[in-house]
Amino acid sequence: MKTVRNLELIALALAALFVAGTVGFHFLEGWPWFDCFYMVLTTVTTIGYAEVHPLSYAGRIFNVFIIVAGVGSVFLLIGFLAQALLEFELRQFFGRRRMEREIERLRDHYIICGAGRVGRSVARELALRPAPFVVIESSQDKLQRIPPEWPTIVADAAKESTLRQAHIERARGLVAATTTDATNIYIVLTARGMAPGLKIIARASEEDAEKHLKKAGADSVISPYHFAGHRIAQSFLRPHVLDFIDSATVDLGINLEIAEVLVQPSSRFVGQTFRTSKMRADMGVIVLAVKRDQHMHFNPGPEDRIEAGDFLIAMGKADGLKQLEEAAAGVIPSRS
Repeated sequence: MKTVRNLELIALALAALFVAGTVGFHFLEGWPWFDCFYMVLTTVTTIGYAEVHPLSYAGRIFNVFIIVAGVGSVFLLIGFLAQALLEFELRQFFGRRRMEREIERLRDHYIICGAGRVGRSVARELALRPAPFVVIESSQDKLQRIPPEWPTIVADAAKESTLRQAHIERARGLVAATTTDATNIYIVLTARGMAPGLKIIARASEEDAEKHLKKAGADSVISPYHFAGHRIAQSFLRPHVLDFIDSATVDLGINLEIAEVLVQPSSRFVGQTFRTSKMRADMGVIVLAVKRDQHMHFNPGPEDRIEAGDFLIAMGKADGLKQLEEAAAGVIPSRS
């Protein structure tokens, strides 16, 4: 920042002036080192005390230089400090205004309650997608750990007014990811009462909290400790299976993903079988499962028919999955 750089230069100039003035008075007047430093200090700060010792003619000429350079540097320092404070306040103000406008425009977004390790991890994954989201956190310490460009509301996520500010009525999902189970239960209760159809996922620290969170209205409950223990055990028992899943769900430099694709009524797939749809031949994707009417059908056969409203769990490369999403949405590919 230019202002900070200017402040650094002025501070260095003042330090050099103090050193030069102290040394100059010592050799010109023969005063003790502290008296020389005190003389420079009272001159630069314009305190107006009397001279420490009577000055010689050469000493007065030298002191004129100290006065002009010192007073000018101090005034410049005060001016740049005021400018830095003003710029900081303006950035804070306009930054808040910009963030408020971004939150006001949110549609089909996700609300992340809690900016702890779990909440930040969820936000990072959504930002990579990218998918719209807003983070709610009341702790300033945790807010300092998140990127400034993430939309953030500094408030208590368990309050209805806070969830209204996050536009819960337009949200696609909510994550209750604070560090205490009691707070997460209260967030889930409040959110479920305000948005009965909202998908809510909650974080649980204790095993007994899972049933309480589900009774409060959470669609699913995830325990980071249970997940970590399961993953560690599977790393011993099925390491190659985990490597394959990671290659499809985590960015490991491999162009392979697993996606969830909704078949719209306008899609050309509706009424076709998986054989006639030619998904695998034309797009290079493999349909692992179909979710229909809350039931998961694994490994659909080539003669199974595709219906509107089906969720296809498909695996393939990014470009192939993009073609599948467009075809399932009824988008007609453009011809070059």
